Amino acid sequence: MYDIITWVFNSIITFLARFTKIVSYVCKYRDLYKVIGFFSTRKFKETPNKHKYAILIPARNEQTVIGNLIDSIRANDYPQELITIFVVADNCTDNTAQVAREKGAVCYERFDNEHRTKGFALQFLMNNIKRDYGSVEAFEGYFLFDADNLLKQDYLTRMNEAFDAGERVVTAYRASKNFSDNWISASYAIHWLRTVRNENRARSLLRLASRIQGSGCLVGSEVIPDGWNFTTLTEDRELSAAAVVKGYKISYNHEAIFYDEQPINLKIALRQRLRWAKGHIQALVKLGGKLFINIFKFDKMSFISFDMLTVVFPRSLETMVRKVVTFVLRMILFVMAGATLGSYLGLVNDAVYWVLYSYGTNILTAAYIFIIEHKRIPKMPLYKKVWFSITFPIFDIIGRWSIFIALFMKVEWKPIPHTVATKIEDLSMRK
Repeated sequence: MYDIITWVFNSIITFLARFTKIVSYVCKYRDLYKVIGFFSTRKFKETPNKHKYAILIPARNEQTVIGNLIDSIRANDYPQELITIFVVADNCTDNTAQVAREKGAVCYERFDNEHRTKGFALQFLMNNIKRDYGSVEAFEGYFLFDADNLLKQDYLTRMNEAFDAGERVVTAYRASKNFSDNWISASYAIHWLRTVRNENRARSLLRLASRIQGSGCLVGSEVIPDGWNFTTLTEDRELSAAAVVKGYKISYNHEAIFYDEQPINLKIALRQRLRWAKGHIQALVKLGGKLFINIFKFDKMSFISFDMLTVVFPRSLETMVRKVVTFVLRMILFVMAGATLGSYLGLVNDAVYWVLYSYGTNILTAAYIFIIEHKRIPKMPLYKKVWFSITFPIFDIIGRWSIFIALFMKVEWKPIPHTVATKIEDLSMRK
């Protein structure tokens, strides 16, 4: 019996190790994105053509920040007559709707405690636009922002250049309003910039599909002819995958800059990372199969579908499952074999090495971001940059364990409080 159990456990461990190696080899091409993104990204030409856009803002109890977002939109150098701002005051108990209307936005109020994700709020908003404006095609494109966002003065003009060039899904450069508040806000900011540098810049240059992250994106009306139907816990990941399934590329505009507020509370950060993790799993279940099928159509979208599948597939989950299962099975075998203390220490040593290797790699990543993005990162003392680089790996560790825990937990969407009432003029002065 012992021999059979040993054979089964070792077979499982070997299979998991080989599967990880295959996945690693398959995704190795993505290292080229880091090199390409270091040197260049796609640029868009100025255009005299101005398109008509709707701006969608889902907001729950955001009276502190939503007025500043709308002010920053109005301060943009884009023709205001071509912009209509829509706000959905979603289950609000404050004056969000009043502030939005006073600032000139079209505001719809929604009360639904059962369907509480941002995706459902946007679905409600789009349904109202279709009812009151005739159809989704009443606007050529739709911008999506969170209520805490702020736009650089030329943001809409820069995004319009990408749209006029024929791109129908475009994402932008996500900067931080409160980068240096503490290590948590800094970790979020570094996380967004890592995606910019390691993925989006290269994918945009190569005409592939960049990754939409949260807000600050533009979607053509033809991409969502039936309205907004992305209602998982991470509607951005779902939108990215769904756009590729429909045959659309996703471009990135490095010159279109918007700002958002990062959490500074560890409890809130843990809650958000868990929601992201669950949403990533939902997106894989919902669209992973369709992306996989599209790979074998052998057309211009085949590689893009494969590339997006590597985004949707949570590699950190695969890694965590392998590490945890391997550790447990080996521990059981050691106990059954009456292993010596040295054997246990060897197993622990392997785990410690993996943690330290991951930790060191992420420290170097954070340092790289501080160096390469120094012109766009707010000035701060050197000791803070060192501290934020050292603590950034904790953010990734939280992410890895969150996606493993999300497999076994029921996760509900909860709002993230925004309290940084910074104005776009304050950020301009800070720069």
